[in-house]
Amino acid sequence: MILYNPKDWFVAIFRFHKSDTFRALLPLLIFVGLYSWGVVHLEKDLLHWTETSKVKNITVMHTLLGFAISMLLVFRTNTAYDRWWEGRKLWGSLVNNSRNLALKINAILPKEDLTSRAFFRQAIPLFAIVLSRHLLKETTQFQLDEKPHPDMPDLNKGHHLPNKVAGSMYTKTQQLYAQGTITGEQLLFINAELQSFTDVCGACERIKNTPIPFSYSTFIKKFIFIYVLTMPFGFAFTLGLYTIPVTTFLFYVLASLELIAEEIEDPFGNDSNDLPMRRIAENIKGNIQEILH
Repeated sequence: MILYNPKDWFVAIFRFHKSDTFRALLPLLIFVGLYSWGVVHLEKDLLHWTETSKVKNITVMHTLLGFAISMLLVFRTNTAYDRWWEGRKLWGSLVNNSRNLALKINAILPKEDLTSRAFFRQAIPLFAIVLSRHLLKETTQFQLDEKPHPDMPDLNKGHHLPNKVAGSMYTKTQQLYAQGTITGEQLLFINAELQSFTDVCGACERIKNTPIPFSYSTFIKKFIFIYVLTMPFGFAFTLGLYTIPVTTFLFYVLASLELIAEEIEDPFGNDSNDLPMRRIAENIKGNIQEILH
């Protein structure tokens, strides 16, 4: 995740980060610019067309469709950001629940029970570490795909490490209860935090495994492509050669919004704007070691 100063306009405008959409779209921007020049040159210089009612109708059509495409892109980016923000809230709750469980374990377990304390000092941050690795795996993303992947024949047979770590903490607390180290009331006291680990894991998997519907995503791309490619036909006579930068810039804006939505709709990845899960896991580890010292 990129940390930045939102008040620094100079850096935001003139600095091109590796995740900036301009770099990703540069080949397409060149194509759109050349295509727009070709349309203007064809209509005005080669075919010697004049501005007819049909050409004006194209301009009116773009004006009407502009509102529709703007609504689609607003919904697209809002939906993607909601997924990103929900993922951040889930990892925030994992941080809080890990601290709460460590604080409760520290208060409940006797100071001389070094073995149990060492177990929880390792197991609690280990869950965050294995969860981050679990969410970064392609096998996690493909769990709900309608067709089996030929390169992953054992897709659903792998070990679910977050479940194993959470299960080990359940087993350990049950052993402590059976030994009389903790009471039944204390077992209920820490049960909510233990349960929250698998709740967070399941919610993150729901975001990871359920992308934006394929038909909706492809429709927006086709809509943007057709909208931009038909624009020079309507504006060639009113804007002339200015049609080239206008069309190119409009394509940059529309396509950038779609690229941004694609990047943030899956917050559990390695992109620049994805959640820093490894760093959050390291912070959890430091907090737990400080509590259960």
